[in-house]
Amino acid sequence: MAGEVVLAEPRGFCAGVDRAIEIVERALAKFGAPIYVRHEIVHNTYVVNDLKAKGAIFIEDLADVPPGATLVFSAHGVPKSVEREAEARGFRVFDATCPLVTKVHVEVAKLRKEGYEFIMIGHKGHPEVEGTMGQLDGGIHLVEDVADVARIQPDQTAKLAVVTQTTLSVDDAADITAAVKARFPAIREPKQQDICYATQNRQDAVKLLSGQVDVVIVVGSPTSSNSNRLREVARKLGTEAYMIDSADELQAAWVQGKARVGVTAGASAPDILVRQVVERLKALGAVAVRKLDGIQEAVKFPLPKGLKLEGAAEVNLEHLR
Repeated sequence: MAGEVVLAEPRGFCAGVDRAIEIVERALAKFGAPIYVRHEIVHNTYVVNDLKAKGAIFIEDLADVPPGATLVFSAHGVPKSVEREAEARGFRVFDATCPLVTKVHVEVAKLRKEGYEFIMIGHKGHPEVEGTMGQLDGGIHLVEDVADVARIQPDQTAKLAVVTQTTLSVDDAADITAAVKARFPAIREPKQQDICYATQNRQDAVKLLSGQVDVVIVVGSPTSSNSNRLREVARKLGTEAYMIDSADELQAAWVQGKARVGVTAGASAPDILVRQVVERLKALGAVAVRKLDGIQEAVKFPLPKGLKLEGAAEVNLEHLR
């Protein structure tokens, strides 16, 4: 290629990911290694390996955590059963669940007390979906696509509410929601949509980017739902798109002969990876880098209590941003 790299804006870390990583970093600084984390703190290989090198141990089963240890719940949230088990085992727990996921959990618990059943739009097996569905002991039905909507059989339809995984494709979720409303016209919707601001903003930015470039490179790990959605959004608009975990996965053939290459990153992908991808594109012949105008995100979520650090121990996450 002998052309231009065009960067989507916004891209990369969101406030929930920033907060989750900082919780682990602060726990390591304050309590020392090891710190145990249930599930990958965020779905990014680079971030997870960076924290492993600093003393974080990632586990799926709380039986693998020794008595008296410090445990962090990942940004995706956990089922109530995991919260109860952690309490029973006496761990020091810090909950890094994204506050926008917690908002969904709170809504589900509140409406369940009022007798509601739920339809959840999301991907089966994703930890966020397991966490949200695990807030209840039943009465929540998962739909992954429009076809699923016809198959579900709630016990009653008088009190039915819909909730959504926060990292879905905005357009796909709208199609599924429309099918849900067509079948259950009286269903209750959230006051604010469950898909998070960062997911929406990054998808909107890719829509803008796709029309101006010949190929889109998405920086993100295969397990990252929102990163996968960015690639899908570009492809649905007819633009070639590829997802890579790091610059060394970028294949020269993808950009050969392309005048403009678009680059974006999922909400769990650190900016250092984007910089490395840009450097690789320059090595392949890119002569200019341009950033699109886009929303400037200023969202910041507070940290849990008990993680205040004294002066010199303050953590610095700038290498990831």
